[in-house]
Amino acid sequence: MKDLIVLVADKNMEHTVRGLLQRPQALGVRAVDAEIFVHPRHDPGCVNEAHDFLRPFAASHRHALALFDHDGCGREDTAPDALADEVRQRLEANGWRDRAEAIVLAPELEVWVWSDSPHVATCLGWAQRQPSLREWLAATGQWPADQAKPDNPKRAMEAALREARKPRSSAIYLDLASKVSLRGYTEPAYLRCTQALQRWFAA
Repeated sequence: MKDLIVLVADKNMEHTVRGLLQRPQALGVRAVDAEIFVHPRHDPGCVNEAHDFLRPFAASHRHALALFDHDGCGREDTAPDALADEVRQRLEANGWRDRAEAIVLAPELEVWVWSDSPHVATCLGWAQRQPSLREWLAATGQWPADQAKPDNPKRAMEAALREARKPRSSAIYLDLASKVSLRGYTEPAYLRCTQALQRWFAA
């Protein structure tokens, strides 16, 4: 059996998960043999159909993860944790029992981008630029000084890439996930994801 099957909403999320799983020690897990699939109907497909998509793999994989954005999933009226529990319960009822978890990124994947790591600026094309990325985002009103993350993480990332004239690509997400320090990272969906991996694949 393979260790893990992961269902994600888009290519950016696929590359993020791939980058994270390349760093088992940073996640506090052993090496994980994983397959990653992108749902053709993206976030709404994950929230409504993850149990159908993943049901055929319940006999060939030890565990399953479904990851999608809260924004754009069509169920924004439901709190992220409640929505994750709902999707997880449907997975459990469709062959996975206690072997699956659902992760809802609120508002969306880019909330995982922003941390104190200097690698963030480098990955977004801001190495050696002045002012610094953090200062520029503050000056443009996108990252208030008293907040841990920008008001709109995706918009801030896109603005930074435009300013640095760096094209958007899924490779950026792989680069970020492969390099940015995870120590002390407390974003709720990230913690839910890593805690599940640590339960299943303890080092």
